[in-house]
Amino acid sequence: MVPEAELERTAEGLAPSAPGWFVLNARDARWRHREGRGESLNFTGHDAETAAHFPQIGVNLVVLQPGEPIGMYHWEADDEDFLILSGEALLLVEEESRPLRQWDFVHTPAGTNHIVVGAGEGPCAVLAIGARDHQDTDEWGGYPVSELALRHGAGVEKETTDADKAYARFPSSVPAPYRDGLLPG
Repeated sequence: MVPEAELERTAEGLAPSAPGWFVLNARDARWRHREGRGESLNFTGHDAETAAHFPQIGVNLVVLQPGEPIGMYHWEADDEDFLILSGEALLLVEEESRPLRQWDFVHTPAGTNHIVVGAGEGPCAVLAIGARDHQDTDEWGGYPVSELALRHGAGVEKETTDADKAYARFPSSVPAPYRDGLLPG
């Protein structure tokens, strides 16, 4: 039998402390504030937790304000998918932009240049899911130069595979508790 993972209470909220199955309400979980890139809940842990407890898949809930990118325009060696849970967003994909609204699902196969940017009049909640086969390798993916992404504040001026360089203009994310009203309903 697979054991139930214990949930550890931190100052920012609950997080699984060991491998195993668990149930965790997003409002009780440990969030991160990412200045200019929204609020993020990594259901599958941070740093060492990810490698130890969630080696196959990453699941993130991100709340973006209009104009905030979920990340930088990039491609990955693994598939990545997005589900718009509420609000509106803009998908930048292969030098095209597509409006997204609640319940739109986006699939980006390995090698697809893409990013999601908050749009509309208010917050946008996005569920992001990605495979992790290449996450900790030099072949994980990269950040190409894109005029479209640069116009939306989600691009790099020089192609790189180094996340530190791609995100250099953003402050580091910081742990944060759930804020009332962040999620709809």
